[in-house]
Amino acid sequence: MILVLVVGLLFLGTAVALFARSIVAPRLRTADTLTKIRRYGFSNVEAEAAPQGVRSFLDPAALGLGGLFTDRLKLLDEERLRKQMLTAGMYSTPPRTIVGYSLLCAVGFPVVWIALAVALGMKPALAIIVTVLLAAAGWFTPGFAIQRRAETRLHRIDRSMPELIDLLVVTIEAGLSLPAAIQLAGERLRGPLGEELRIVIQEQRLGLTPMQGLENMVARVPSPAVESFVRAMTQGQLLGVSVGQILRSLAIEMRKRRRAHAEQQAQKAPIKMLFPLVFMIFPLLFIVLLGPAVVSLLHALNG
Repeated sequence: MILVLVVGLLFLGTAVALFARSIVAPRLRTADTLTKIRRYGFSNVEAEAAPQGVRSFLDPAALGLGGLFTDRLKLLDEERLRKQMLTAGMYSTPPRTIVGYSLLCAVGFPVVWIALAVALGMKPALAIIVTVLLAAAGWFTPGFAIQRRAETRLHRIDRSMPELIDLLVVTIEAGLSLPAAIQLAGERLRGPLGEELRIVIQEQRLGLTPMQGLENMVARVPSPAVESFVRAMTQGQLLGVSVGQILRSLAIEMRKRRRAHAEQQAQKAPIKMLFPLVFMIFPLLFIVLLGPAVVSLLHALNG
């Protein structure tokens, strides 16, 4: 009965908090949009799909809940989370929304588990231990998902850099300037690298130089390939070296790096295959091969 009462109070408190914060969520979204306009000069990098279904309610609720707890408790470094979200390509999502989702997961997972434990009649000690573990897992789940998304996006950008450099070499040697070549590449390329180039183009329209826009790109995308590209372009501009020759050498270097990374992953494959072989395939293989022989041996011994 005590667990049922606790679950009921948690549901009631969560409902009241979400309803109260959803009322002021439009003002919070407006303030966050103005912050992004002051930071980048525009509200959205690209038009993102509006949240639908359950997210249309959860996003404002998470934003309000995250804003409430972030302002009062200072749960985490908001600036660090914003940088990580920019790396993941989440330009229009406020960091406080992720904090809100962390709080919802930290409360929602244990609540579901407590309801299940009460229904199954589980021992209180085990239920409390699992509840604490689920609360910790729920708190870290959104951050882990953003980190995985950022790593995947950085990998895709690294794989697309040689194609970008080839396109820049062709356009620059055809007579275009560096800003015009970057603009053409941003219009042609798709995916995360194309999005970052379009941000660079937008910043140039706001008055930044191409080098400043590329340096800001490095801050958003801390990738080795992007850092090498920007460093080479900066040195070429300072030393007056031919940009086309620098880009050709850089493209060769990046392809070698990508080949080395592929070879490294291929060398890790046998080690990664060892655990599925030992714990999943070999036992079944032994059962299929040795099972009939064991059965025949037992019959012979019994007979």
